[in-house]
Amino acid sequence: MGIDAWIQQRSKPLESWTVLGRPVDGVVSWNMNDTCNYRCTYCTQRHMPDRTGSLREIETTLAAFSKLPGHWEFKLSGGEPFRQPGLDEITSGLVAMGHSISIQTNFSADDERLRSFLDASRGALHVFSASLHLEYATPQSFVDKYAVVQEYARYGVLFHVTSVGVPERLKQLRDHVAPYFCEHGITLKVQPEKVRGYLREYTDAEKKILMELGGHNLTGQIEHNFQGRLCHAGANYLVIKSTGEAYRCYPASRVGGRYARIGSLAEGFELQRGPKICPYTYCNCTVPIQRGMIEGHERPTQSDPMGE
Repeated sequence: MGIDAWIQQRSKPLESWTVLGRPVDGVVSWNMNDTCNYRCTYCTQRHMPDRTGSLREIETTLAAFSKLPGHWEFKLSGGEPFRQPGLDEITSGLVAMGHSISIQTNFSADDERLRSFLDASRGALHVFSASLHLEYATPQSFVDKYAVVQEYARYGVLFHVTSVGVPERLKQLRDHVAPYFCEHGITLKVQPEKVRGYLREYTDAEKKILMELGGHNLTGQIEHNFQGRLCHAGANYLVIKSTGEAYRCYPASRVGGRYARIGSLAEGFELQRGPKICPYTYCNCTVPIQRGMIEGHERPTQSDPMGE
């Protein structure tokens, strides 16, 4: 018996869960575009030669997603998703299919634009994740704009703020930003800085602050390594890059490997039938972690269900 057959024999399918009363069978992290109105010095996409790419074939894309089995949660990001033409049309199309929505944005869109998206996703928007880039925005501006999202809280929307843990900002995040948001009932989640896909070097003192802030996305750890464990990414989780290429997870999109690529928007998706052994030494995507997709690893209890 081959290793794949043995794994399939002993593993169990990942049970679906419920989001806003909707059954969810998996999560799609979709980098819709490369376009962004910010140029942060620490951005993981800062080395890209072109930052203007955006999705144009909306109907074709929605048709590709209609072939996914069951109901999925789509986590929309970029680039900056609010710079994506047709965002509301895409969102309402996914909602009509029975999927749920989450979004990660730099929160720079004006109130009218925010309300338009919130209306398009009404009743299906799970998490609104606002990324605070202190080179461009302030905590006060986020609290002010949070009032717009609060208008839709009765539909079940969860809101939190994320911020990249660049070394020179760590004390500010711990001593000022996190307490300020806490006073306003907002959770701050720190994301360790990555350099070309891998964790940057931090001093012991900097790591201590990161842990005081809850680790990566409140998982209680800074760096995760699940190499050798069974993971349901590829079966119940996929990452779609701005090129339309689909992978089992973010490390797979960078490193490759036997089960890394699982299709594209153009050709469709070939989901795996069950978990596969993780070949990667650094898991920088917390969606599988927070959704309990790694066998033998308990889902974090202090974090809200979003992921990266």
